[in-house]
Amino acid sequence: MRFVPQIPSSFAPESWLPFAPLVLRWDGQLHPDWSPAVRRGLAVHAIHLPGQAPVAEALAALQATLGPDFLVLPAARPENREAGFRLLGHLETLLEATSGRGVKLALRIEGGAEADVVELLRQARAEAVGFCWHPGTADAELLADRLWCGVCAPGSDLRPLQRLGYRWDMALPAEDPATFRVQAAALEAAHPPVLFPAEMPATALGRPVVPDDSVVFGRHLLADEPRDPS
Repeated sequence: MRFVPQIPSSFAPESWLPFAPLVLRWDGQLHPDWSPAVRRGLAVHAIHLPGQAPVAEALAALQATLGPDFLVLPAARPENREAGFRLLGHLETLLEATSGRGVKLALRIEGGAEADVVELLRQARAEAVGFCWHPGTADAELLADRLWCGVCAPGSDLRPLQRLGYRWDMALPAEDPATFRVQAAALEAAHPPVLFPAEMPATALGRPVVPDDSVVFGRHLLADEPRDPS
């Protein structure tokens, strides 16, 4: 996986250009240099919203024309039907707002609430919404079929993701480039890239995976198996 810095949207982008693509943590303010930098080719991988007013925050982020691949919203356990309908209403509004923009929605689900939120989305047939892994994620396998992005901490254990074969961008909150460089290098050394999951997922898009007995992966291709030097 590739480690990319996650910085507040109020930060100036200049000193972070060598680390692009970048991930923004939306804090309600956008530094004026972001839009010119994006026009010059700076890629913004994702924008993480605080989630206090998800629709208003998302619309403000979209109006900034930063061209993110993902908008990431926090999602708590829906404690009752009203909370579930409210979450689905927010998602419906944002799916309409992002239609045709090339932006996908991903939920950063409260740890332990994965099953409840996934079931809510399944019942609503909201298969266009994906998921964002974070250090509090209790069951990554439940999210594996639409695990589109992630955010970690310097000491995060990413082996569960490696076992699932996750190899996309991983955001690392950062305050200055020098510290980010050291922390990202340590994570890269501790979690080398994988080609295939150690265990194939049991479901995909909410449906059971039927294994193909004619396909066999060599042991050296699995995430937790060392290569045979011979």
